[in-house]
Amino acid sequence: MSAEPDIQAGEAPRPGFGRALDALRRQAGALFSAPGRGEALSPVLPARSIAGRALVLVIVIMTFLAGVTAGAVHLIADASRGWSNDLSREVTVQVRPLPGRDIEADIKEAAEIARRTRGIEAVRIFARSEAEKLLEPWLGAGLDLSELPVPRLIVLKLASGAAPDFVALKAALAERVPNAGLDDHRLWLGRLKLMADSLVVIGLVILALVLVATGLAVAFATRGAMAGTAHIIDVLHLVGAEDRYIAREFQRHFLRLGLRGGLAGGMLAVFFYLFISLSSERFASTPGAEQVEALFGRFSLPMGGYVSVLLIGLIVSAVTAIVSRVTVYRTLEGQD
Repeated sequence: MSAEPDIQAGEAPRPGFGRALDALRRQAGALFSAPGRGEALSPVLPARSIAGRALVLVIVIMTFLAGVTAGAVHLIADASRGWSNDLSREVTVQVRPLPGRDIEADIKEAAEIARRTRGIEAVRIFARSEAEKLLEPWLGAGLDLSELPVPRLIVLKLASGAAPDFVALKAALAERVPNAGLDDHRLWLGRLKLMADSLVVIGLVILALVLVATGLAVAFATRGAMAGTAHIIDVLHLVGAEDRYIAREFQRHFLRLGLRGGLAGGMLAVFFYLFISLSSERFASTPGAEQVEALFGRFSLPMGGYVSVLLIGLIVSAVTAIVSRVTVYRTLEGQD
């Protein structure tokens, strides 16, 4: 639309209106170019403001939480994969000591039966000291367990590509070693995998909610910035600036804020996991730490985990830019 007045033939323009229009054009020209150089002087939005610093802090916090969540999802998924690989390739025969039976002879008999079973690749007999060490996290170290009927364990490694004949193995053990029991771990493996998958889903939901919360914060900040620069937007419209230009200026401004906050929050999350990894190595010898390590590993992210954490920062920056652009377009459409 044109801002020029309708002038009838032979009618002189009104001096007051022309001076006002020239003043508006000079004000708009100061926004677009520097005097005498034709280069961009300043963006539509101020580069530094209290609202901008507050938004950067919000983005840093949100990105940090999202990065920590993404790293936790990596740790749980890797631990679940480790459980599945270890437990699915091994089964355990537990030989309980009974009065009147020679426990050592029963162990050898059970191991021999296992070696003859189809699908068993290797057999390993746990010594009594090894079985007692497995009880230390629950009973503590330094206890004399020689008087207790501690079961003995035989670990059977399954051959790859061959289905073990567990039915025949259980029948042979029940006939020749009645105090031996077979545990194929399938029940526990299913429960552990279900728990791990549930935690992964919860982590992804939390990650999505953090991104949504970040988008809402950016939308409110964009509306506030538009309200604070409404007079500038009116001048730009008056001299013919399109909504696309205004939206691009807002998008650049919030993309810069998003990059600053996203990269800072991502680096904080990386340092957090580096600190946790170093701390877990320091306290790895304690019984409690051994149990935590058995469940979740050493809290040491692989390289892919650190890349994912930093990628979260870039995703937050992209979300910031996209949400600001969409918000500007919708706000300007509502003003038409």
